[in-house]
Amino acid sequence: MHDNVSLVDREHSVSPYNLPNALTVIRLLLVPVFIWLMVSELPGARWWAVLVFMIAASTDQLDGHIARSRNLVTDFGKLVDPIADKALTLGAFVMLTVVGLLPWWVTALIAFRELGITWLRAILLKRGIVVAANKGGKLKTVLQMLAIWVLLIPWTTIEFGGEWSGLFAQGMLVFGWTVAGLALVVTLWSGWVYVAEGMRLKKDAKTQS
Repeated sequence: MHDNVSLVDREHSVSPYNLPNALTVIRLLLVPVFIWLMVSELPGARWWAVLVFMIAASTDQLDGHIARSRNLVTDFGKLVDPIADKALTLGAFVMLTVVGLLPWWVTALIAFRELGITWLRAILLKRGIVVAANKGGKLKTVLQMLAIWVLLIPWTTIEFGGEWSGLFAQGMLVFGWTVAGLALVVTLWSGWVYVAEGMRLKKDAKTQS
């Protein structure tokens, strides 16, 4: 989940059948499993959903690290990796809305920003324009993942004894909503920064041509 555009030469010698791409495909395949568990009424399904999400999310940094360190970057990976990232993140936000933990407009705004930036990235890339990652983009990823993790966990099933269990669960829910609010603000702000920088670079490119 990165907010940067990169121009990497095609590596025809690298086979797409490698570990980083396998991890990317696994992450993508885990999305429907996660969604099914979120709506399932089976005992412990929510906890299994949390586990599946954590496993899927952990493959994001892992596949990128392996691909770069072992020179296994492929066109397939560059295409499918961001798709898997968006599918997992937006899928989680949608399911949090479905189960009543997030307002629909929060999920809608985040989805609009993520898909909009993905579209703009593709347009700029075709014109050879590279927009570097900004700190806001990295921060929004951290906040989004933290908000999802906190809100996914069924805190009410954790027993401390007495009234402390309910207070703890309510406190974690409020914390999750707070982080989600911050994530929304940073998501929209970093998107605006990306658009502004992209338009500036596009204007500079026209001036130089």
